[in-house]
Amino acid sequence: MTYLLFVVGLVALFFGGEYLVRGASAVARHFRLSPMVIGLTIVGFGTSAPELLVSVQAALAGQPAIAIGNVLGSNIANILLILGVSAVIAPLLIPVRKLWRDLGFMLAATATVWFMLLDGQVTRMEGAILAIGLIAFLTTAFLTGKVDEEEATLGDIPQWKAWAMTLGGLVVLVIGARLLVDSATEIARAFGVSEAVIGLTIVAVGTSLPELATSAIAAIRKQTEIAVGNVVGSNIFNIFSILGITALITPIPADPRFAAIDMPWVAATAVGLTILAVVLGGLPRIAGVLLLAAYGGYIVLTGI
Repeated sequence: MTYLLFVVGLVALFFGGEYLVRGASAVARHFRLSPMVIGLTIVGFGTSAPELLVSVQAALAGQPAIAIGNVLGSNIANILLILGVSAVIAPLLIPVRKLWRDLGFMLAATATVWFMLLDGQVTRMEGAILAIGLIAFLTTAFLTGKVDEEEATLGDIPQWKAWAMTLGGLVVLVIGARLLVDSATEIARAFGVSEAVIGLTIVAVGTSLPELATSAIAAIRKQTEIAVGNVVGSNIFNIFSILGITALITPIPADPRFAAIDMPWVAATAVGLTILAVVLGGLPRIAGVLLLAAYGGYIVLTGI
């Protein structure tokens, strides 16, 4: 039964990602927003919904290692695994002129949460600071995300249908991710795997599967701005929204390994993506292969 749920989850992720990308692209055209902004906001937040649900549930259940490990592991997987797979499928363009503010937000969020983890806890006050960062990010994204009217094409999909496809795709993605995470976690616990490892790997990758499905399908459909914006937006939401909201609900104790071992990887991947965006203007296929190799190195070197 567990394996059947795993397969059903995979199918749900595929179809959910397909409809989400098509719907989000149409929404962007209707509101004359760039696909990058839709990827950073609607798609980024929507595909981060599983992380939010899992982290809040874990924190309330007295499993803080899963809550924090889920966010940090997801941010690492988003760049190394998801962008790696997407770049192998199709080279990704990263328009720095459109994305520089958002890359800055990602770097700022990463540095902020690293500082917060140093004392072994994310407090309610720190959660409020992270939530304020989320509001600032959303405000900036929508204020600067309009495209010129002559650049906008409205397309043939009615607005109601575009929103229905977007929201329906998000719902299916969340359901699929939930099925996958539950079944994989059950198997891991049967083999005696620790909560920190489960949070950093199975739960983190499992809750990142909506991002993987969405970015991979966006790459196949040549919607590279959505593929990249989805990952950058998700990384920002993971820190500002998920850790912020979770800490507001209940302070989160932090295992020392997160600040000492995992945060350097989170920071390195964020800085590395920014450098690649500035120097190369995107991710060629060879960069995708290197990102996937780096993710394998992370799994091995951190002792997971």
